[in-house]
Amino acid sequence: MKLASPSRKPRRVKAAFIGPFAIVLTFIMGVFLVTLYLIEVRILEGDLAERAEAVANLFAQKIERDSSMMHAVLYAMMTNSELANAFVRRDRQALEREAGPLFKMLRTDRLTHLYFTGPDLVNVLRLHQLDEFGDVINRATMLKAQASEEPVHGLELGPLGTLTLRLVTPWRRNKDMLGYLEAGEEIEHLVEEVHDSLSVDLLVLVDKRYLQRQQWQRGLALMNRQGEWERFSSFAMVAQTTNQVPAALSDKLVDDLRTGLTLEIKDNGRSFHVAMLPLNDAGGHIIGDLVVMRDITDLQATFRWSIAAVSLLCLLGGGGVLGLFYFYLERIERDYQRQHDLEHQLLRLSTEHHRILQLEKLSALGTMVGGIAHQLNNPLVGVVNMAQLAEREAEDPVRTRELLAEIRSAGEDCRTFVRRMLEFSKVSCFDSKPTTMAPLIDDTVLLFRQADNRHLPVETRLPAEQVVIAVDPVLIRHALFNLMINAAQATAGDGAIIIGLDRALSSESGAPGWLLSVTDHGNGIAPDVMDKIFVPFFTTRSDGTGLGLPVVQYVALLHDGYVTAANQPEGGAIFALWLPENESNAHHTT
Repeated sequence: MKLASPSRKPRRVKAAFIGPFAIVLTFIMGVFLVTLYLIEVRILEGDLAERAEAVANLFAQKIERDSSMMHAVLYAMMTNSELANAFVRRDRQALEREAGPLFKMLRTDRLTHLYFTGPDLVNVLRLHQLDEFGDVINRATMLKAQASEEPVHGLELGPLGTLTLRLVTPWRRNKDMLGYLEAGEEIEHLVEEVHDSLSVDLLVLVDKRYLQRQQWQRGLALMNRQGEWERFSSFAMVAQTTNQVPAALSDKLVDDLRTGLTLEIKDNGRSFHVAMLPLNDAGGHIIGDLVVMRDITDLQATFRWSIAAVSLLCLLGGGGVLGLFYFYLERIERDYQRQHDLEHQLLRLSTEHHRILQLEKLSALGTMVGGIAHQLNNPLVGVVNMAQLAEREAEDPVRTRELLAEIRSAGEDCRTFVRRMLEFSKVSCFDSKPTTMAPLIDDTVLLFRQADNRHLPVETRLPAEQVVIAVDPVLIRHALFNLMINAAQATAGDGAIIIGLDRALSSESGAPGWLLSVTDHGNGIAPDVMDKIFVPFFTTRSDGTGLGLPVVQYVALLHDGYVTAANQPEGGAIFALWLPENESNAHHTT
């Protein structure tokens, strides 16, 4: 045995540990900081996604709320008999006289449109544009209300490019259809309310294909609204909650946002997270998009300060750990020489102790072999002597039979002794009992994962029903573990080890049973080795014992089963342990 050199300098121990430890500590700190950064990015993206979803939900809720308020207003108007009579007579002056004051009062509270339309969809009166009437109203909300005879609401683009929330409700008196009442409001206040509630900026973009520029600009002037036509090539910005739209928000970014991406843009030293939601009109068409922007400049600054603080703390902590480690190494090095000498003494004592144990084992083995030889020699000497007597007494049949009987008796004694020796070498306890196979296999896989340093994947393909077989669970677990270890040793890459449990008839007797198989992804079994794999002490590995597969075969024989080995067509080998299923086993299988 080669012993460590006592002349090694203690200083080398410190250098050998401090350098790698500092590298590992630096790597851990780097991984921690990178992980912290990625978590921050994910949190920001997740927060924007949640806010975008909240914007969509809140926008829809506010549309429903305002639609309900407009429906209540229209319902109150339909209960006014004077207003109903004027509508029947198509008396525009009476309609204006009865509904005008209410509309003026409601117009200050967001309501911007109020229509009276006949059953033929011809407009009778627009309270917000008294000079325009007599045209056919064929918008989607009106057509849906006509078809369903129920109130219908939704977003619609007006002829002046206004994006309006409209509610159309049929007006009936008894069974007579008087016509339709329609109320509308611009959506700018809805966008502002969402902005105030969720602290995000919103831009309302409408596809230019649905707009006429002159009409749109006329609408801006009439409604005293702000908008931008030239900023985007395909969209007009009809409403926004901020006057400082980032210059980096270009056509390309808008196209990227329409694919569902969330982006981070920078503008004038500020950072924004941007997402986009589609805008659908009452007819189900996507007429534009709602851009959601969140200013994350302050959040990023806070995070950078946090990263800097955490980095400083990590450096201080790492320096402290290195200092403590250095201090303890100093103490170790002071005692190094004394420990080195003590180790040498222990190694000498250990070597002498192993030699004594080896001599004792050889002595015990010689004693045992001598005892076995003595036990077998006596009857074998008698067999030889009686065989010689039988040759001389061949002419005396009676005497020959007596000698042959003596020879047979001596042979029986030898066989009995050998049987006892074999029984002594067998497993100390063979306890067969009904055993559920799935937990047994799972326990063995768990044991294998703890023993396998390569962490090869293991797949189990078990029947859906519960399988119970009368076996010795300890021996079966041992056999399965041996097969998995062999499969791991045979697998060169990272292929999976596959464990299967299938019903199968015995290839020898045709009896029903179960086949417990282990498949690897190695190179298979060489033809010249196939006939020797179950021979005790035969192995193709330099560090092997040659006892794994013989033990598996021995366990199979104890259970009245057998073991087979074969190569797979696609590569690798499969070892299968067949176990019989008797009537008691069948009763336990459900």
